[in-house]
Amino acid sequence: MPKPPRRRQGVQPYGEKEFYLEEFRGRSVLIAVAPAVVATRASLKSLGAAVTTLVRNDTLVILWWPHVEPHSERRLLAALGRRPRKVGRMHGKRRRARRRRLPTPILRTGASALELPANGAELRSAMWSRLRTSGLCVLAVGGFTVFPRQPLDVAVELRVPKAVLVDPRGGLDAEGGRLSFVDENVLETVLMQGQAEWSGLGDRRALLVSVRDALERGVEQVNLCPPEGVTDELFSYAGSGTLFTEGDYTRVGPLALDEYEQAERLLERGAREGMLKLRSTEQVAQVLGAGFGVTVCGRHLAGVAGLLTAPYAAKRAGEIVGLYTINRFKGEGLGDRLVARILQEGETLGLDYLFACSVDERAQQFFERQGFVRVSADDVPPSKWMGYDTRRRQRVAVLRATLPARASAADRAS
Repeated sequence: MPKPPRRRQGVQPYGEKEFYLEEFRGRSVLIAVAPAVVATRASLKSLGAAVTTLVRNDTLVILWWPHVEPHSERRLLAALGRRPRKVGRMHGKRRRARRRRLPTPILRTGASALELPANGAELRSAMWSRLRTSGLCVLAVGGFTVFPRQPLDVAVELRVPKAVLVDPRGGLDAEGGRLSFVDENVLETVLMQGQAEWSGLGDRRALLVSVRDALERGVEQVNLCPPEGVTDELFSYAGSGTLFTEGDYTRVGPLALDEYEQAERLLERGAREGMLKLRSTEQVAQVLGAGFGVTVCGRHLAGVAGLLTAPYAAKRAGEIVGLYTINRFKGEGLGDRLVARILQEGETLGLDYLFACSVDERAQQFFERQGFVRVSADDVPPSKWMGYDTRRRQRVAVLRATLPARASAADRAS
């Protein structure tokens, strides 16, 4: 059995949280809390943990907080860990065990003072005075607030690339399931006359219009999630709400050299989950050299696969290997796009057929949905089985897809 690849010294194992923290590091984010969250006194534990993590990650955080009940900021500061500890006892004696007080990040303002862009310069200056000392500015807005229109206007004015809307209803639901991703094209379709109502989203039309306008005016991404799911939405593959993005959020193509490390981590994760076989360092390098990837939001790989052709050149065949997409994206068709792109590459290379081998039942069903058919081990090049693990071969399923050029030749011959 091959040994797992050795990781470069100082490089940590791949994790969900690190995947997303890379995206946030050195950037800014606006997190807007809906008035209903404050009015119902919903739990702020997840929100507080997410904000604390982002600040420690060198991310500038603007937290829009609607002042809809007296002293509500106290509960928020407690969730953020910004309140000193109470007086305690030690060895029967009273002592003051106060944590070092962090700078107070609250900027109190009225809704009328946020009329933009007239007050933009003053607002930016006031926010920066807090952000530069603590990495956090809590914008406590009193008076009537229009959610999410006003906070998204602030995000546009400050040119913040990402906004997070914390709403009790969470993300979008359609046909009984949560919509994890919505790009501008899908959003525009939903907002066509009657479509939102037909999809069961009619009562959220105003929110969707605000999100669309923010994307059109420069905000790159908008997340919509419930208060108890902020950390999951921002730092996990599963997520808890809906991510809106400008344009198509995916790109499929050959791996760039700078993506090899991310791709290697995805392959390792797939092996740990039992989806992929364990590969040696040399075998991983072989997959990466022939690899294709799906990039999400222009920054991170969400899926990877390789097309091996050199071992099967004499048979004009190619093998799809190392196909893996991270969990949150499984319902978004990223695997379908990867395979479609690799099939296209096989046609370009003039191959007769592509094949894939898997012991995972879900992977086998996936390839069948892409038009692959189950064949025997003798229907693929014999070199595939040289040095192959005997026990694994007894369990593996072989799936094969004939490429159009070969199919057309067969039709003419008949």
